Amino acid sequence: MHLTEKDKARIPGRLLVVKEPPVEDVAEQNNPKVIETVSSMLLNIEQNGMDAVLQYSRDLDGFNGDIKISAKEIKQAESHLPEDLKIALQAGAERTKTFAEMQRARLLDFEDEVIPGVICGQKYIPVNNVGAYLPAGRFPLLASPFMTVGVAKAAGVKNIVSCTPPSANGRPHPAVLYSAHISGAEEIFAVGGVQALASMAFGLLDGTPSDMLVGAGNAYVAEAKRQLYGNVGIDVLAGPSEVAVLADGTADAEMVASDLLAQAEHGPQSPACLISTDEKLAREVLIEIDRQLNKLDTREIASAAWRDFGSIYVVENRESAVIAMDILAPEHLEILAEDLDWWLDNLTCYGSLFLGPWSTVAYADKGMSGTNHVLPTARGARFTEGLSVLGFLKQLTYQRADKESTRAQAEPVVTISDFERMPAHRDSAQLRLDRL
Repeated sequence: MHLTEKDKARIPGRLLVVKEPPVEDVAEQNNPKVIETVSSMLLNIEQNGMDAVLQYSRDLDGFNGDIKISAKEIKQAESHLPEDLKIALQAGAERTKTFAEMQRARLLDFEDEVIPGVICGQKYIPVNNVGAYLPAGRFPLLASPFMTVGVAKAAGVKNIVSCTPPSANGRPHPAVLYSAHISGAEEIFAVGGVQALASMAFGLLDGTPSDMLVGAGNAYVAEAKRQLYGNVGIDVLAGPSEVAVLADGTADAEMVASDLLAQAEHGPQSPACLISTDEKLAREVLIEIDRQLNKLDTREIASAAWRDFGSIYVVENRESAVIAMDILAPEHLEILAEDLDWWLDNLTCYGSLFLGPWSTVAYADKGMSGTNHVLPTARGARFTEGLSVLGFLKQLTYQRADKESTRAQAEPVVTISDFERMPAHRDSAQLRLDRL
């Protein structure tokens, strides 16, 4: 997530590079080995069903137990969690649900008359079957069930199946199980990675193929979603977590650096970018990041991400900053600058926007602000949005016409069909004219 030479040519005025990645970044999911491995696994699972799934669980996860998580196991998991963690997770689940319900309430069914006698309408209908992948890799992403299971519930999805990988001790992470449970998960299975996505897509777990797959994961999970897309719907093809900050001279360098590193901590390929209108601030942030890295427990991960995927640019003015940021189209975008409403009105390409020093991506990552953290990466925000309650709904249209509206519709259709040389269309319309 940095500016190429072609990108820079589109940005008016002076542009100063304070830091850029040393080499061109290539997403891991574009690795031919990943693509080939996933293709082979999906074909094997499609042909051999649950036998292949269980074999992959044994080979890849060292797991050989019952994959279905019982209510008793969920209860046991809850009993081992600190009370303050449970309270925090409950807050995140509830706020995410509240925002999803607010969104759903504003998606309205309607019907109206287009011309006399022709009534058209739309209805929002939930997807019937959803498969939710709940990752628990390097870090257990405890808010993931809020964003997938909980929001699908708010949308009215009837059947939700969840999968989460077994951990090193052979069972799923207890906090992930608890988070899934309070988000409304009813059926949870201890299956990870590609085999989890395939199991849900092919209906191997509950006998019902998923219509849609959602949830984050590593490069193999992302590639599995890409290859399964078309047979099932998906949320987004997301890569490593991204953050960008737009800052002027009023921003606090310590805060900017802290927020950049909070996302770099996700993984060694997580990009972080600062675009500033103030060179002094930009150089202070560069120094501050090094200072904070020295005391960070996850510095091995964050420093690799910052070294290989971090960038800092200085542009001439805020108009140029908007152009640059709309080119990058980051997953998460923070504004640490004056006149927040101006930025809100002028920026157009981002997964989710965080306005002012009292908002931070970390809040949304953990579900505390209520917005969804399943968002497009790799400049996907130029043309799509993140997961929301709308993602689980189909906007379906319908129409009804009375006899009196026939001439207004049929006569133009006859004319157009004759010109197009599509006689069956013409006859379908002409038949109704003849019946008048």
